[in-house]
Amino acid sequence: MKPRGFRRQWRPDIIGPMDAPTLTTDRLIVRAQALSDFEAYRAAWADPELTRFIGGAPRDRNASWQKFLMGAGLWPVLGYGYWSFIDRQTGAFLGNGGLAQFERGVAALEGHVEAGWAFVPASWGKGYATEAMATVLEWADAHLPTAEIRAIVDHDNLASSRVAEKLGFARLLPVIPEIPQSALWRRASVSNSAFTKR
Repeated sequence: MKPRGFRRQWRPDIIGPMDAPTLTTDRLIVRAQALSDFEAYRAAWADPELTRFIGGAPRDRNASWQKFLMGAGLWPVLGYGYWSFIDRQTGAFLGNGGLAQFERGVAALEGHVEAGWAFVPASWGKGYATEAMATVLEWADAHLPTAEIRAIVDHDNLASSRVAEKLGFARLLPVIPEIPQSALWRRASVSNSAFTKR
């Protein structure tokens, strides 16, 4: 029961609870993760090719389930989170990603929104990551009160480094002390001028 006079209102200048909006691009539907995505998600994260630069080892079913729920669970708590990336023509699950605050224990991420993306290997090299994350970042610029967004990219993941550059990220730290095989990237908010850059 809500207290008398209680009103819940989404204000774009305050991060708060909400559901993932559905976004579209020419080739993709960027939507909330759904239970129907889980088997494709689980198969993707069990693939050593996908996890080579993200975690370094394939995930078992239980670890995938926990991560899947974590991505979806960010939305009601933070007002941003992870989406599923779906092929508009076929309806196939191509990957997932979005915005997070995972509390990784990485000092350079504290207080910052973190961007992340992962795609099934069969979809690599087709521009999907850039297309999906460009629309995610456009949404973030319009709705999140943050001056910048950061990302972690493994040094050997040249494809994701190129995606980060195309999205407007620049290398902030060549080596993250807590994750020495990765660099930290940052991207200033494009249109959210109400907040000062850090």
